[in-house]
Amino acid sequence: MASLKTPLEYVQSCWERVSQNSPVYSFFFSDIVLVSATDGSMVASLKVHPNLLNSKGTLHGSVSATIVDWAGGMAIASTGMEKTGLSTDIHVSYVSTAKLDDTLTIEGNVSKAGRNLGFTTVTIYKGEGDEKSIVAHGTHTKYILRDRT
Repeated sequence: MASLKTPLEYVQSCWERVSQNSPVYSFFFSDIVLVSATDGSMVASLKVHPNLLNSKGTLHGSVSATIVDWAGGMAIASTGMEKTGLSTDIHVSYVSTAKLDDTLTIEGNVSKAGRNLGFTTVTIYKGEGDEKSIVAHGTHTKYILRDRT
């Protein structure tokens, strides 16, 4: 009998599959580190590199939105879903910014995973541990097509 996967193993498996099929995720997040996951949440870290910067030398807003998209999906994966669905709605509030070589801590949480919709929240921090401050906060809704047998 095969053993059940842990939430982190579900996230790792989903990320491995998604990263191979998404050039934009590979471009932005090739060096992202999956730190931990529990049922319905995940934490990752990412060092800010040149591909993530805008013309002013700070974290580009579109990258923050892409992080919200990615982390919302990975949080849904932590619940054991093989397919995390399609985005139906993303909102991002920009609080501050980050610069080259800052470390981002990304926390994604599932608020609710219903029959067809998954609702997530994502917070992007600059820094780690007790020394972190919010860069952006987002909500992300995904349409989940569950296998029906």
